[in-house]
Amino acid sequence: MLLTISTTHQPATDLGFLLHKHPGRRQSFGLSFGEAHVYYPEATGTRCTAALQVEVDPIRLVRRGPGSARFALAQYVNDRPYVASSLLSVAIGDVFRSALLGQSRERAELADTPIPLEVKLSALRCRGGEVVLQRLFEPLSYDRIEAVRLPLDENFPEWGSGPAYSVTLGTTARVQDVLRQLTVLIPVLDDDKHYWFGEDELEKLLRRGEGWLDQHPERKLIADRYLRYRRSLVRDAIERMGSNDGTDPDGQGGPGPNTEETVERPISLHDERLKAVAAVLHERGAKRVLDLGCGEGKLILQLLEDRQFTEILGVDASSIALAQAARRLHLDRWPAQGRVRLIHGALTYRDKRLAGFEAAAIVEVIEHLDPFRLAAFERVVFESARPGLVVVTTPNQEYNQLFETLASGAFRHPDHRFEWTRTEFAGWAQGVADRFGYAVEMAGIGPIDPDHGQPSQVAVFSRLQTSKADAQAAEPLTA
Repeated sequence: MLLTISTTHQPATDLGFLLHKHPGRRQSFGLSFGEAHVYYPEATGTRCTAALQVEVDPIRLVRRGPGSARFALAQYVNDRPYVASSLLSVAIGDVFRSALLGQSRERAELADTPIPLEVKLSALRCRGGEVVLQRLFEPLSYDRIEAVRLPLDENFPEWGSGPAYSVTLGTTARVQDVLRQLTVLIPVLDDDKHYWFGEDELEKLLRRGEGWLDQHPERKLIADRYLRYRRSLVRDAIERMGSNDGTDPDGQGGPGPNTEETVERPISLHDERLKAVAAVLHERGAKRVLDLGCGEGKLILQLLEDRQFTEILGVDASSIALAQAARRLHLDRWPAQGRVRLIHGALTYRDKRLAGFEAAAIVEVIEHLDPFRLAAFERVVFESARPGLVVVTTPNQEYNQLFETLASGAFRHPDHRFEWTRTEFAGWAQGVADRFGYAVEMAGIGPIDPDHGQPSQVAVFSRLQTSKADAQAAEPLTA
């Protein structure tokens, strides 16, 4: 079985530092079921490719356990030595252990930086076909997902296609993240494992899925297949992945002593911010609106007072917040049910359900994202969903010293990953506008201080031109 990872990041040979394998020599590693080899078919300043080739000893594999024999000689006559499976995941874990941990002594900063990557798997079973492949990788912001069905035997084309695919994946991400995703999703696609396992597999799934699996829309499918449908383990996995749902990242689940709403209450900023965003959406003529990171649905409630808004889709990563929003909006019995839908989703995962809306509101959300995830967020919103109008609000870090209840240097909410100054936010907003074909206007919300500005800052993005793809995306979605 063969896996290759390529990059065009320059100098491309830095890939060797990230994988801890020198591009100038071939290296071999012993495995319990065979041997792994790492070599570089190409290594130039503009493009570098690392290859992991795994040679499986079928006899050694049989001795490890009985497996799942489908016929008398199935243990000896099968595709396990050639098709990517949990065997390849084990090899990645053994050979690229330091890369999986995100460690690179020589290129520490690069290890934490998203770079362009192309992954090729020469043969991979995809139970469920290309549809499942898309469902697993597309939400992870892979912009290239290609699968070519391989013939059962090239010498006998009349036999038709076999169960394996040649797969090519393209993305811009950290090497660590791609390797972790592969070690989980390869055996999920294959839907088989070559070894007996217990509860330690649950810990491995959670460890390698940290930061992406808990918000993946197919996390139940992933957990089922990875844990071999062991109900108790799957239940524990889902419960532990869902434990983050109770953190109420928007600070709207009832104001506590350290929530953003409590800090800002003396100037009624929370209500003023919702009204300001609703006013922008109304003035620009939006009718079909996304509320990305909707929390308990307070902005949606504000928008429902205006009959101009005919369709509102609320999206949040917290199932608890969505349940609270449904109760707040009385979606079980209120006529607004026809205008409002709530879905579970994350802003760092592509989601076709977000396409076709005229406007998006992202209110006090981006500061809850890790900085290295902002690039994925940008592509999800401004490249994939691509509404004509996007309104983003975030705290103004300069204003924090004017809040009496906020300790010096503290953020307004314990879940904030950063808080930007006006210059930092304007720089980010202009960069997004330039990269994705938008114009941007900067504004503020709340009382004005001559030295520190306003407590909340706003970026209003307007799409500059309408392409054929934009016109298609503007068509209403079917249920």
